[in-house]
Amino acid sequence: MASKFGLGKGLSELRAEMGGNIPDISVLTGAERVVVKQIPLVQIGANPDQPRKTFTEGELAELAASIREKGVLQPILLRAVTGRPYMYEIVAGERRFRASKMAGLSEIPALVKTLTNENAMEIALIENVQRENLNPIEEAAAYQNLMEKCGYDLGDVTRLIGKSESYIRNIMRLTNLNDSVKAMVERGELSASAARTIAVAENQEELAHKIINEKIPVSEISNIVKQGVRSGKSRAFSSNGIDADTRNEIQAKIKSALGVSAKLIERRGGAGQIVLSFSSRIQMHELIDKLCK
Repeated sequence: MASKFGLGKGLSELRAEMGGNIPDISVLTGAERVVVKQIPLVQIGANPDQPRKTFTEGELAELAASIREKGVLQPILLRAVTGRPYMYEIVAGERRFRASKMAGLSEIPALVKTLTNENAMEIALIENVQRENLNPIEEAAAYQNLMEKCGYDLGDVTRLIGKSESYIRNIMRLTNLNDSVKAMVERGELSASAARTIAVAENQEELAHKIINEKIPVSEISNIVKQGVRSGKSRAFSSNGIDADTRNEIQAKIKSALGVSAKLIERRGGAGQIVLSFSSRIQMHELIDKLCK
């Protein structure tokens, strides 16, 4: 199946140009020549869709000390942006950027690429997943963000990340947790496996405290959850979900009626999107005419 992401080409050429000194990301692409530039830190801003939200002072201080001694050994990845208070947005390397500021640098070596919002989100997510930089809550939120903002379904995310559907589905259960319980997972007080189990429960915070205080093993948590009240979110999603056969049937009907490929994306609670694809400007205008009629 052809990749929908437009990623995957050009890495070997870039690595040859840069002598191997480029970010460890397997999805860089594009026809333009990319060179390392020294970019002033004041011209760079953080990516609001950066999957990693937690940067500890200790690890930043350690990296800053290394940067003072050896400099930034690996360029960060940027893209040019407009309408922002800065010229460049970080795609990958925010930790190096923060540590460089802490080290007192005024510039940082960077690769500047032309990237869409979707490609920037993909690269940022893949880099963090590959480096295991994300805690489970950040990882789950990143997958959800990618699906909601880029219109990807579960299969798209599995192909992009290289993990199984069951892995993605299980970790995304953490997005159903209350904020207080998410914080327990981020602090390491509650395991991700225990949190996934109680994500379907109505009284998540009560259960979380019980698990922590009584040191209840994961093997017993499922039985406790079954005896309690399930979350309305959980019931809505499981009862309203469209199965694969029905989805394929709907997509086939739309294609037959409009003459273009269609993709049905359903979200929790019954909301969603229908994405129509056209192969040329002529087909686009034909599609618009059909829709307007």
